[in-house]
Amino acid sequence: MSILYRSDEARGQAWASYFADHAPDLEFRVWPDTGNLADVEYLIAWQAPADFIASLPGLKVLFSSGAGIDHVDLSAVPAHIPLVRMVEPGIIDGMVEYVSLAVLALHRDWFDYAAANAAHIWKPLEVPPASSRRIGVMGMGVLGQAVLGRLGTYGFQLRGWNRSLREMAGVESFAGADQLQPFLAGCDVLVCLLPLTPATCGILNQKTFAALPPGAALINVGRGPHLVEADLLEALDSGHLSRAILDVTDPEPLPAAHPFWAHSRVFVTPHVASMTQPETAAPILLENLRRHQRGEPLLDVVDRSRGY
Repeated sequence: MSILYRSDEARGQAWASYFADHAPDLEFRVWPDTGNLADVEYLIAWQAPADFIASLPGLKVLFSSGAGIDHVDLSAVPAHIPLVRMVEPGIIDGMVEYVSLAVLALHRDWFDYAAANAAHIWKPLEVPPASSRRIGVMGMGVLGQAVLGRLGTYGFQLRGWNRSLREMAGVESFAGADQLQPFLAGCDVLVCLLPLTPATCGILNQKTFAALPPGAALINVGRGPHLVEADLLEALDSGHLSRAILDVTDPEPLPAAHPFWAHSRVFVTPHVASMTQPETAAPILLENLRRHQRGEPLLDVVDRSRGY
C-alpha cells in the first residue's frame, strides 16, 4: 500500500517526515518520485490531470491538498473514488487571520493612511466604532463561520449568506437567491468565501455591486472566477465601491500589465490568505485514511452534486 503526494515538493517532505514517524507501515512517496503507479491507493494532490488519474488503477481515495476542489476535474475521477476536502486548523486559522486583517485595514482606513504617509501628509481621520460597521460573509461553511466568529469579537454587525440557511449566534443569516439582495443591502464590507461552482461563478458582478450600499468594499478570498473584473473596475471608478482587496484572481499569477496592479483602490495578494500547514494537516489526513482502512466513513467527502 502506498500514498502519493503530488503538490508542493518542499511541503511534501514535511508530510513524508510525519508519515515516517507516525505511520511507518505506509509507504509515502513525493512527486515526482512516484515509484510504481499501480501500487498507489491514496493520492494527495492539488492538481490531478485526467490522464494522471487514469494511470492509477488501484486508487481508492483522492485527498485534495487544499480546502477547495475546483482545481480537480470531477469528471476525470471515477464515481467510486471519494474526493475529500482538506479541512484542518492551519487553513482555518490562516483564513481568519487574513480576513480579520483585511476587514480591520478597511475599518481603520489603513490604505488611506498609507497613501498619506507616502505623501508626507498628517491627516487624522474620524474613527468610527466597530459596532457601526456591517460585515457580510458570503459562504457560511467551516471557514465562513470561523471568520464570522472572530469578527464578532471586535463588535462588528455581522450577517451571513449561504446556499441553505445556517443559523449562527450573533449573525443575521440569509439563504438562497431570493435573500441575496436583502443581504447585500446591509453590507459595508462584503467578504466572498464561497466555493467555486457553476452557480457561483461570476457572482461578484454588476448586479451584486449595485445592491451594496454606496461606499462599500469587497474582499475576495474565494476564487478568481467568482469576480467579473470589468464590473468591479466600473464600480470602483464610479465611486459606488470604495475599495477591493483581492487574494485570488483569474488567471493566477496576475499578469504584470493587468489594471488591478495600477488601480489605487485595489490591493492584490498572491493567493496567500490561507495555506495547508503540514504539521496540522498531516495528522488529520492520516486519521481520515485510517478511518478508511477500518471501513469507517470518511470525513469531509465532497458532494459531487453540489461541487463542494
